[in-house]
Amino acid sequence: MQIEITLPSLGDDDDAVTGGTISEWLVKDGPVSEGDDLLELTTDKAAFVLPAPKSGTLVERKVQEGDRVAVGDVICIFEV
Repeated sequence: MQIEITLPSLGDDDDAVTGGTISEWLVKDGPVSEGDDLLELTTDKAAFVLPAPKSGTLVERKVQEGDRVAVGDVICIFEV
């Protein structure tokens, strides 16, 4: 079964980050364990490392390094 991994809200409600730029993919296509670092996201305030929310196989990247993304955007597809 394939699932879409989306960019989650980062930060608390009063100071939540609404999006940023993909600085670097930290995993290659293939098996990924829950909690593995997927990518680095840079915003105007900070850099964040986004962990994998589930274990699975990364089968498709929907965004590339340098792309701007918003909370809720699909960033990749996992086979679980």
